[in-house]
Amino acid sequence: MYETIKYEVKDGIGYITISRPKAMNAINNQVLDELYDVCTKIEKDDEVRVVILTGEGKAFVAGADIAEMNSLDSIGGRNMIAKGHRVMNYIESIEKPFIAAVNGFALGGGCELSMACDFRIASEKAKFGQPEVGLGIIPGFGGTIRLARLVGKGMANYLLMTADMIDSAEAYRIGLVEKVVAPEELIATCEGIAQKIIKNAPIAVGVAKTALNKAFDIDIHTASVLEVEAFTSTFGSQDKTEGMTAFLEKRKPEFKNR
Repeated sequence: MYETIKYEVKDGIGYITISRPKAMNAINNQVLDELYDVCTKIEKDDEVRVVILTGEGKAFVAGADIAEMNSLDSIGGRNMIAKGHRVMNYIESIEKPFIAAVNGFALGGGCELSMACDFRIASEKAKFGQPEVGLGIIPGFGGTIRLARLVGKGMANYLLMTADMIDSAEAYRIGLVEKVVAPEELIATCEGIAQKIIKNAPIAVGVAKTALNKAFDIDIHTASVLEVEAFTSTFGSQDKTEGMTAFLEKRKPEFKNR
């Protein structure tokens, strides 16, 4: 069905693989269109509880497709960047958790795609960077927005202005990734984390993701009001009744998908 990505569902996990290995999985307009389409399916599919996003071959995503971008005028460039923002924001807004399994190069748009996910697990072979200024442009898929939120303003400025590429150990040190594992353990590690999430109440997990994302961009007092409302929405759910009843009955909860 798709030409630039692969998608399958197994044991409650949706697996998205960017599949343009000859182009190091570079993001072009078709990748963005297909990513958006698969995300619309994921959002509606109750079978999918967690998503693992990775790349085929040696790269996660080595950047945007420079050959395609070089052919675009300012209007074409604006349209592509707007499409990229739509995809990244959509991934961030879907209540289901997205785990970036960063297997190799995550540069430019690839680093930005990983940052749109809820957290990042990196292979020891992974490399990260925002090299856009070396091409006469700046990050356009959210890099100037999300990078500072993850690593701090000073480090974000350093990475954006120097265009330095860093390894997974440095990415872990500055807070860009949450865990670094051996290459052969990457997907299994992500699957283990996904199964931990799947054991929890799906409504609560989704509300927690949404509440955290909203709170990150506003003052603490407004965020407190939003948290009260988010908490209240879970308190009237079947998941809350099942979770607390199971706790009191000393058994494992049996949550429904939605």
